[in-house]
Amino acid sequence: MRIISGKHKGRRIVAPKKLPVRPTTDMAKEALFNIINNHFNFSDLNVLELFAGTGNIGYEFSSRGNTRVVAVDADYGCVSFIKKTAAELELDITPIKSDAFSYLERCNTSFDIIFADPPYDLSQENFEKIVTQVFQNNILDEEGMLIIEHSKHTKMEHVLNFSFSKHYGGTTFSFFELAIEEDEEDVDD
Repeated sequence: MRIISGKHKGRRIVAPKKLPVRPTTDMAKEALFNIINNHFNFSDLNVLELFAGTGNIGYEFSSRGNTRVVAVDADYGCVSFIKKTAAELELDITPIKSDAFSYLERCNTSFDIIFADPPYDLSQENFEKIVTQVFQNNILDEEGMLIIEHSKHTKMEHVLNFSFSKHYGGTTFSFFELAIEEDEEDVDD
């Protein structure tokens, strides 16, 4: 995998083969960041990366200049690799060893962007649980975005706060945003 843009543009990162991961492809990652770039300024984002694996997405955000990335993964090897790589590249990434669902349950911080890349074979119910926990626990900022990477076989269009999805080969990114209702007081008398 490589970092596509920012201060570490072109930098290759080689993860140990023993890690239980499936990194987002460079092609899909580049397309994803083109979408994100149209919605956000990278210089002041708080990002949460769930099921972080190698930390691939977090490195990309941090390389582009955002202020803070929290990378959550249940695997000790993944968390150690992220910690080591972030230190080597001098990136502001905080790796946390935790099950993603447990983390979402106890999280008391909000984020501009939450990116989740669970195993593609996660049950439909658990994919939906990510969305439910994020919005019920108010973990996403009011103008923030939740992005879930999944296979083309998982369907997310029916889930509350679904905004849109993009497909790249066998990878799909589903985007969720807080539905803000118009304030009735804004109507002219």
